[in-house]
Amino acid sequence: MISQWLIQIGLVMRLEMRKTFFSRRGLWVYLLALAPVLMFLVHSLSELSERKERRALNAAHPVSSAALRSITRGMTISEVVEKVGEPFGKAEFHRPNIELDFYRYTDGESVFQFQFRNGELMGINEQDRDAINKDSLIFAGIFQFFYLRLAIFFGCVGVFTNLFRGEMLDKSLHFYLLTPIRREILAVGKYFAGLIATVAIFCTSTFLQLFALSLHFDGSEISDYLAGPGWGHVAAYLGVTAAACLGYGSIFLAAGLLFKNPIIPAATVLVWEGINMFLPATLKKISVIFYLQSLSPVVAPPDASMPALQRLLVTAAEPVPAAWAILGLLAVTIVVLAVAARKARKLEINYGTD
Repeated sequence: MISQWLIQIGLVMRLEMRKTFFSRRGLWVYLLALAPVLMFLVHSLSELSERKERRALNAAHPVSSAALRSITRGMTISEVVEKVGEPFGKAEFHRPNIELDFYRYTDGESVFQFQFRNGELMGINEQDRDAINKDSLIFAGIFQFFYLRLAIFFGCVGVFTNLFRGEMLDKSLHFYLLTPIRREILAVGKYFAGLIATVAIFCTSTFLQLFALSLHFDGSEISDYLAGPGWGHVAAYLGVTAAACLGYGSIFLAAGLLFKNPIIPAATVLVWEGINMFLPATLKKISVIFYLQSLSPVVAPPDASMPALQRLLVTAAEPVPAAWAILGLLAVTIVVLAVAARKARKLEINYGTD
């Protein structure tokens, strides 16, 4: 009996995967997954262009990092120029009793801006080139606050709610219901088809994002990073992406079965996941995003632009161990799938009203 069920699940998956991957209704999911890849690619190309420009400027105005870092506050313009030469960029602002001068230098990697007031050096601003550790924090923030909460979330809404609701709109679900197959098997087969599709799409996007982000680093920097925590971070991000599809997929498959308009439960879940950071520690654990963040390899820094009042409302909760986070997501998925399978068993369709 079990082997027969597995065969039937496999047949449903094969039929559904073709429709899921090539459905015109789901083309926007691919665009949603590719959006962050394009963003990181633009970032890397911009960094490569700026690095090339900095090296060209340094070739025209040669100066070493050691010489630039030896400049101290209190030095005069003439002392600075005597030590490091003429700047590649200069700006002057003259006001009554105040003369402001800004001199810009580069060692080919970083940009130094010296701020003079009435001829005396008052401030030094060093703009370092991007480092892997810095970009890893940027990636963690975008991954946790945009990719998980919005891209994968809405991608799962689009894929999983359409597994049943889309067939009702297309008036083709009755073909399944007329076959000698248990409704629970149908629901499980459709779920796994949607899961494979979303995992393939969004895990590919995650890998491409990491690849695009690394394009502006030297080969030695990438090798050192991968020899350290790099491969572990790549595997963890791919695992978190798959776990997000697992958890959100089950919720939205059930929503497509339980509600005629799945947008309402999707909006409710979106709000709940969005306010997770403001919830008490106990309520935080009744969400998918809490466990996904516990599995993330790098803790995303808080949004610097967040108003001070909102920062006061943010509550902290100790992340659960990875094993418990995985078990928690699996438990939620199994429970929600059981509810969806029970609903599928009693499923009746009326194309006149659906």
